[in-house]
Amino acid sequence: MSRNVVSDEEGEDEYENDGFIVGDEEEEEEEDDEEEEKKNSDEERQKKKKKRRKMDEDLDEDDYLLLQDNDVKFQKRKFKRLKKAQREREGGQGGSSDDEFDRSGGAGRSAEDKIKDNLFDDVDDLPDDVGDEEELAVEEDVVGSEDEMADFIVDEDGNGQPRRGDPRKKRYRQGSDMSAIHDANEIFGDVGELLSLRKKGLASSERMERRLEDEFEPTILSEKYMTGKDDEIRQVDIPERMQISEDSTGSPPVDELSIEEESNWIYAQLTSMLKDPDGLYVLGGQGFSVSKDDIAKFLELHHVQKLEIPFIAMYRKEQCRSLMDSPDNSDLNIEKKPETKWRKVLWMIQDLDKKWLLLRKRKTALHGYYAKRFEEESRRVYDENRLNLNQYLFESVMKSLKVAETEREVDDVDSKFNLHFPAGEVGVDEGQYKRPKRKSQYSVCSKAGLWEVANKFGYSAEQLGLALSLEKLVDELEDAKETPEEMAMNFMCAMFENSQAVLKGARHMAAVEISCEPSVKKYVRGIYLENAVVSTSPTAEGNGIIDSYHQFAGVKWLREKPLSKFEGAQWLLIQKAEEEKLLQVTFKLPENYMNRLVSDCYEHYLSVGVSKYAQLWNEQRKLILEDALHAFILPSMEKEARNLLTSRAKSRLLSEYGQALWDKVSAGPYQKKEMDISSEEEAAPRVMACCWGPGKPPNTFVMLDSSGEVLDVLYAGSLTLRSQNVNDQQRKKNDQDRVLKFMMDHQPHVVALGAVNLACTRLKDDIYEVIFQMVEEKPRDVGQMDDLTIVYVDESLPRLYENSRISGEQLPQQSGIVKRAVALGRYLQNPLVMAATLCGPGREILSWKLHPLESFLQVDEKYGMVEQVMVDITNQVGIDINLAASHEWLFSPLQFISGLGPRKAASLQRSLVRAGSIFVRKDLIMHGLGKKVFVNAAGFLRIRRSGLAASSSQFIDLLDDTRIHPESYGLAQELAKDIYDQDVRGDSNDDEDAIEMAIEHVRDRPGSLRKVVLEEYLASKNRENKKETYSNIMRELSCGFQDWRIPFKDPSPDEEFYMNSGETEDTIAEGRIVQATVRRLQSGRAICVLDSGLTGMLSKEDFADDGRDIVELSDRLKEGEILTCKIKSIQKLRYQVFLICKESEMRNNRHQRNQNLDPYYHEDRNSLQIEKEKARKEKELVKKHFKSRMIVHPRFQNITADQATEYLSDKEFGESIVRPSSRGLNYLTLTLKIYDGVYAHKEIVEGGKESKDITSLQRIGKTLTIGEDTFEDLDEVMDRYVDPLVSHLKTMLNYRKFRKGTKSEVDELLRIEKSENPARIVYCFGISHEHPGTFILSYIRSTNPHHEYVGLYPKGFKFRKRMFESIDKLVAYFQRHIDDPLQETVPSIRSVAAMVPMRSPADRGSSGGGSWGGNSDRSSAPRPGRGGEYRNGGGRGDGHPSGAPRPYGGRGRGRGRRDNNSEREDGNGDWGNNNTGSGNGGWGSGGGGGGWGSESGGKKSDGAGGWGSESGRGGGGWGNESGGKKSSEDGGWGKEPSGKKSGEDGGWGNSGGGGGGGW
Repeated sequence: MSRNVVSDEEGEDEYENDGFIVGDEEEEEEEDDEEEEKKNSDEERQKKKKKRRKMDEDLDEDDYLLLQDNDVKFQKRKFKRLKKAQREREGGQGGSSDDEFDRSGGAGRSAEDKIKDNLFDDVDDLPDDVGDEEELAVEEDVVGSEDEMADFIVDEDGNGQPRRGDPRKKRYRQGSDMSAIHDANEIFGDVGELLSLRKKGLASSERMERRLEDEFEPTILSEKYMTGKDDEIRQVDIPERMQISEDSTGSPPVDELSIEEESNWIYAQLTSMLKDPDGLYVLGGQGFSVSKDDIAKFLELHHVQKLEIPFIAMYRKEQCRSLMDSPDNSDLNIEKKPETKWRKVLWMIQDLDKKWLLLRKRKTALHGYYAKRFEEESRRVYDENRLNLNQYLFESVMKSLKVAETEREVDDVDSKFNLHFPAGEVGVDEGQYKRPKRKSQYSVCSKAGLWEVANKFGYSAEQLGLALSLEKLVDELEDAKETPEEMAMNFMCAMFENSQAVLKGARHMAAVEISCEPSVKKYVRGIYLENAVVSTSPTAEGNGIIDSYHQFAGVKWLREKPLSKFEGAQWLLIQKAEEEKLLQVTFKLPENYMNRLVSDCYEHYLSVGVSKYAQLWNEQRKLILEDALHAFILPSMEKEARNLLTSRAKSRLLSEYGQALWDKVSAGPYQKKEMDISSEEEAAPRVMACCWGPGKPPNTFVMLDSSGEVLDVLYAGSLTLRSQNVNDQQRKKNDQDRVLKFMMDHQPHVVALGAVNLACTRLKDDIYEVIFQMVEEKPRDVGQMDDLTIVYVDESLPRLYENSRISGEQLPQQSGIVKRAVALGRYLQNPLVMAATLCGPGREILSWKLHPLESFLQVDEKYGMVEQVMVDITNQVGIDINLAASHEWLFSPLQFISGLGPRKAASLQRSLVRAGSIFVRKDLIMHGLGKKVFVNAAGFLRIRRSGLAASSSQFIDLLDDTRIHPESYGLAQELAKDIYDQDVRGDSNDDEDAIEMAIEHVRDRPGSLRKVVLEEYLASKNRENKKETYSNIMRELSCGFQDWRIPFKDPSPDEEFYMNSGETEDTIAEGRIVQATVRRLQSGRAICVLDSGLTGMLSKEDFADDGRDIVELSDRLKEGEILTCKIKSIQKLRYQVFLICKESEMRNNRHQRNQNLDPYYHEDRNSLQIEKEKARKEKELVKKHFKSRMIVHPRFQNITADQATEYLSDKEFGESIVRPSSRGLNYLTLTLKIYDGVYAHKEIVEGGKESKDITSLQRIGKTLTIGEDTFEDLDEVMDRYVDPLVSHLKTMLNYRKFRKGTKSEVDELLRIEKSENPARIVYCFGISHEHPGTFILSYIRSTNPHHEYVGLYPKGFKFRKRMFESIDKLVAYFQRHIDDPLQETVPSIRSVAAMVPMRSPADRGSSGGGSWGGNSDRSSAPRPGRGGEYRNGGGRGDGHPSGAPRPYGGRGRGRGRRDNNSEREDGNGDWGNNNTGSGNGGWGSGGGGGGWGSESGGKKSDGAGGWGSESGRGGGGWGNESGGKKSSEDGGWGKEPSGKKSGEDGGWGNSGGGGGGGW
């Protein structure tokens, strides 16, 4: 930026009047303090002059050298650069107290120039050279010290004037002390800065804080707890978690009245929760009662004395006994180990305490806001009546607010206030409130004065509420003297032009007021929430998706389930299903309760008068009540009910989540087998942790000592090789030897093996093999490893640790798999500590999957529960401070110790690590703990000879190694001394040695404690109220810091199975449908593998219903094939499942999941509705795959097959339309109306397109091919193909022997004709509904009808492989050759009906190769089918077992089979109507290679089409292009044994192979 040089005095004045200080970079100097400007205005002028002089006198390099030669020190620029560099090294600007300098933030040159200018306003009168020299000297003095500069800026004499010619400056200028200053800088750092800080009284911590904020992102500082707020929390002597809580709730009131009020409220909430099943579960599930006095005492301990829950639960039991979930047994049994307890009731009270404080805070804030808002409204309104009404409403709201006891009630009060005093309509000019964009109907009516009409309806909303709640009886209404319309006419205006509009607006106002009245809502709420019922039913999509194993299966059909009956997380599932549009959920108030509600409202709102006027007014009141209830109150109640169900379900789910975590972290560490729990030696076992590796990384072994530190690492990638290759065997042997040496060197107590997949089971066998080898070869060196056990450990937590930030800090040089193995071993040594390790700023613990439904919980909700559980368990276990000081990973639970938190814990940890060890509990105060925090934490921090203290000879108080709190040391010492005196029979001294001896005596002889009768002892000491404290003291004197956690248990076989397989009880169970891949075939069974790696066994008897007749399974199956099966049984020890895929079993629901069905579960299936939904789904599927085209032609439309048939439905026979094909962008489809309800679809293949150009693909091809005929455009198709075809169609429909109706109806007509003319051979033509585009020639020679097909072609009619130009010629040929034997390959109609699949809407479209596909609404509806295997199938080949090609071009998901009596079977994989198509088969009658190449679901089979002749050699067939491939014969029925091609042009016939182009 260029400098602004002021050339004259006028310019200076002009700048000064602007109110800105003009420096080098004027724009960067903003918002200087006004007073400062006035004070320094003269100084500013001097600065500007000085600046001009400096600018004019900037010297070049030669001038500087000349000055230096003459001993003039003039290194201005150099020192400025040095200053800047040093400041940058220090990480930001200094801590100058000068406001201007602080604001500038050291931003570039402008800040420095400003400092420079301010430094020298005291030398204005000096000659220029003296001023410059002085400036240089000063700059030398303060290199890198911005605070020293700040000191110069304010360096003034007593009169506030700059001092001139300071002798210090002259000394510096002469150079006498410069070297000393530089030396001091080198030794002590920036001395000037330190002096300045002291002079200014700035705390060094504040300076550091400011620098950190400049150096780091706020998020980083926040994560590291290094912000100013964190420092404040660390320093304040209040438990950290309390401080965090009070940030949101405000400081709790500590006066007795407030505590009593709060305890009453909490007691009422707890009592109501104990009536609710979910509430009972959340509170611990035991039947117990709480005392109101105990709640008050808890609040006093918590708020006044600042004691946290763990402390109260451990050391203040006597003061709140009823709040201990399960009171300790009154009979003291020192030998019985106490159990860890999750203090649910205390935590619930703390949670309710927060809610109460937030409610109180909100009420206080609203109280102030309402008063202010009412005052503003009063100043705005001048109407006396309105003022009085407002005053009344305001007082009513304030009264309601005072008595509101829940958030919902406060919401009610708030909605009432905002209705009458809307925030957006006042103070707009002052900018206090933002005007809403839309006004409510209520405010429009109110502004029009209709509030007066609303008041004339009778009782006010408040009076109705009081009457309903029976708080106050209201006076009877006086009979009106005029009709509502007459009264309303007085209030008509431009917006409400007639009396009806006025009444409607007034009714709306009255209804809204009733719906916002707190007492009315409270009354309705009581009825609604107690009695409302919920029903669920699946949507169309949900009906198909939710099967018996689906997550939502249990809530698919609920009928009128009361709100109070919802338990667990069921409602959350319903809510999720509703969001996913799989379920419809309806809330309803049962009719009897609804009637009661309406009648109560009528009773208290309507007039009892009988006059005509009274009745007219009552009609208006009824309309008001109906509107209020149905339009406002009940919808809002449904919303409340939903919120209530959600909060209840979340509360229950959160408790279940917490219980799952509790079960994990309250488990004790693995115990060494030889370890005596009561012995002094409590070191954890040495663990060899092993993680399976896929090769990169390899299998990894890590050895941990008893403190969890890494001793050694070994990689053994070849240990699990199963190959018989010599090299592989040698590599495996080498790895076995290395593992053996590894174990011999380190002598582990236990092997922890990470369970992650089924390969781990083989790894376990390999490790055992090494152990057995070790025992056999070196029995003497084995030591205690002869019974070494391998324990499976879940890898989920170690994997989280591997990827966490903390693992990088604790194990910086290790690879990921080593970190995982370390976590695996440490988890076995101390589950609590490993879980706590992941509770740092990253909160990785939240990724630990503990509950299947935990995704419904918010992150903060989950962490709140994690913290609650971890605090409870950590304080009951305690932390060995000296051990943790030597092994920092053991410090991770410290943040959960009572009184501490992450900030205080981190500070204490740093202090303890620096100290190395601590010998007295009270010394903790020296490490930064305040008195209150110390009281909370001391009893849970264990001081003993461990870590560095183990080798010290310094005295350690035995009581510091117990859970006895320092406040009770006197009682413990007295008790020990009394027992010692009694045992030794002497009265010892009270000195410290004697007391220590007494404590040692009691600890070494716990039997002496058991002799004490506690009740008698307490009576003698007059301390009956200290029973729990003494019980704790006696237990700890007997065995200090005994581990109360549940002893470690090896995982059960079931747990091992689920860990290794990765399955759960939900994902694998008997009757569950699974996918299995065939791996190996044996004579009687197939060995398969499931997705999870489990082995599946499928016997031939379970393979098919005719399984006993199967000789070899390999005839039906081949390796690599994927089957859809049901689980028959599970062998968990062998990691095997037995499978079954018999069709009868697949259809059977006997194995279906036997859920604990809800008693309100009632399936309501309407078959018609389901069929409709099915059809709709199929249509949607077609639409989904529909691709529109860029084609302009009068006969072309971008529509689907369904839309095409609908379009042609009211057109004449023979009408046609061209549309996009379902096969893709290289095809079109011609849809032709054959007859009513019968439509044929003809495929047109497009050619000459650029396959990579989407635009080219969307346009019409350069050539169009139908069968063997090629056309240039659609016009030619119409002229040469469609028009002749339609002409022949109409000829047939108008033929004298044509009969309407289905095949059976036509047959009946023929029988009648035959009965009338028995001597004749009667015949007629009819429409083929099954195969649109063909006709049926039916005839009766003697008794039974016979049927043959006639094909329709542009060239004429094809019959028995011959083409006829007219029907008459066809009939003549038929009559002459009626007695000719039909060729054996020509199927009868019956055989076609048995084998040709019925087409579903998804199949419409061309069948290719010149034949017509089609659909008929008279044809029987398609049944869903499975696969296509038939019992009479022969060889398999590449297709179906019967020899036909596979549909869909290959292997599908499932296998289908049928017996001779069935048409189609249910399942996945049918012909024609199942898009997923699982059938590996096709249609066929023998071992030939033919088959239908029909289009299934818009997809083509890859087999060449054709009906295979029975000889197995015929290659002819229907000309269905299957997978774009022509059949071996160009269409027609293949008959020739040799498979030779006929010279004919196709069609149905009986002589020869048949050509292309047939229907």
